Amino acid sequence: MQQTLTEEQKINELINYVEKSNAMFIRNGSEYASKDAADHLRMKRKKAGSRIKTAREFVNEIASKSSMTGEAYKIRFKNGKELLVKDVLLLELKKIESRPMGWLRNNSNVTIKQTC
Repeated sequence: MQQTLTEEQKINELINYVEKSNAMFIRNGSEYASKDAADHLRMKRKKAGSRIKTAREFVNEIASKSSMTGEAYKIRFKNGKELLVKDVLLLELKKIESRPMGWLRNNSNVTIKQTC
């Protein structure tokens, strides 16, 4: 029996990654703490509803740029390195999809969906 995460679980893992990153998020020229950025992504996810079906769509269409200005979101890590949120989240998604299914993050609310 193979275990897989649902797309919604992958999205939640990405938002949890943002929240726990302890980095600054730059949205439309203003800086936001990681918790605020995660809350903003949750709000955007909720508004998108069934229009977004996959974690990749979530990253590309919701989590990586402003829906108002089209400006790309950026993330600044503690070491000063600044990257596009899209690049960071796509890399994290790749890690989520490649990790062993028995592995879960501490304090994660992920429930595994089993498929045969």
